[in-house]
Amino acid sequence: MSLFDVYSRYKISPQKGEGSYIYCTDNKKYLDLYGGHGVISIGHNHPNYTKRLKQQVDQISFYSNAVEIDVQQELSIKIKQLSGYSTYSFFMCNSGAEANENALKLASFHNEKRKVIAFKKGFHGRTTGALNVTHNQSLSPNLCKANFPVEFLSLNDYDALNFAFSKKDIAAVIIEGIQGVGGLDYPTPTFLKQLSALCTAHNVILILDEIQSGYGRTGAFFAHQHAGIEPDIITIAKGMGNGFPVAGLLIHPKIEAKKGMLGTTFGGNYLACAAALSVVETLETEKVIEQVNKKSDDLVKALKKIPEIKRIKGQGLMLGVEFDFPIKTLREKLLYTHHIVTGGSANPKQLRILPPLTISKEALLEFPKALTQALKK
Repeated sequence: MSLFDVYSRYKISPQKGEGSYIYCTDNKKYLDLYGGHGVISIGHNHPNYTKRLKQQVDQISFYSNAVEIDVQQELSIKIKQLSGYSTYSFFMCNSGAEANENALKLASFHNEKRKVIAFKKGFHGRTTGALNVTHNQSLSPNLCKANFPVEFLSLNDYDALNFAFSKKDIAAVIIEGIQGVGGLDYPTPTFLKQLSALCTAHNVILILDEIQSGYGRTGAFFAHQHAGIEPDIITIAKGMGNGFPVAGLLIHPKIEAKKGMLGTTFGGNYLACAAALSVVETLETEKVIEQVNKKSDDLVKALKKIPEIKRIKGQGLMLGVEFDFPIKTLREKLLYTHHIVTGGSANPKQLRILPPLTISKEALLEFPKALTQALKK
């Protein structure tokens, strides 16, 4: 049976991972500066990650939420400690799209309204509701587009934001801490503060999509914490499980839980919790988040010496490196000649850099050296 051909794939096949490197069937070692869309947070095959999963497999691998799963509570406590959201409740699911679907449902359950404000270039997943609030409508079949009314605003457009709220018909606003697929733009702290204030005043649920920008990637546990706000719902995934499919929501105590309003078979299973616990434990014991901005500063300083780079966007270890030409050929040269994996975005002139947060300075600085060579005619 052939695979359903929906991905353009590079011609490498990873067989082993260790730290910031992957080893492929061509017997070559590749520096991973993309981490499978920012999923690898504590490095490939981290000892604590593999230990936790192996121990859990030896005990019990799965049961549904029909029973009490004690490691869910253990994980909830660790996330609350690291994130600072000690009064919020925690719901587990399986993917970022599913987290956003549940967040949108909770908002409408809470205030019984339907309209959602989202942002241009935003991406929130590939399920029906998540696609409806994703700006790139070419990803959405007609089935998705009539799901519920959505208004797309430009990031940091204060006038448009105020006008949208004047209509008083909004259930929720969903916004990324930093836009990933969209090209590494992000809301300013002032814009987020105004947005938060408007949501509070109008009984609108503010959903912060931290699926790619969370878990320490920007030097804070969540990107929005740089602005000093507290959203009503925070959605998390990607770096949460270091490669194991796991996601969740942090939910403000004003949103009342009722039996049956949310549900999941696989969410919060034993293996998912083991993987997620290994991540938060490693972030804490190895002081990973505290080192992110120093690593970012070192990389940005080196990149700024390369004249072909026109702009560097993002925060922490979630960066976009922009040129004045399409980067497709450059990205291929970095991969096949210099053995460095990078990402792309909706901006065809931008490399997206999402390395493991545990990457060493030495490994990280291999990139500007290779980039300088790759840019030579």
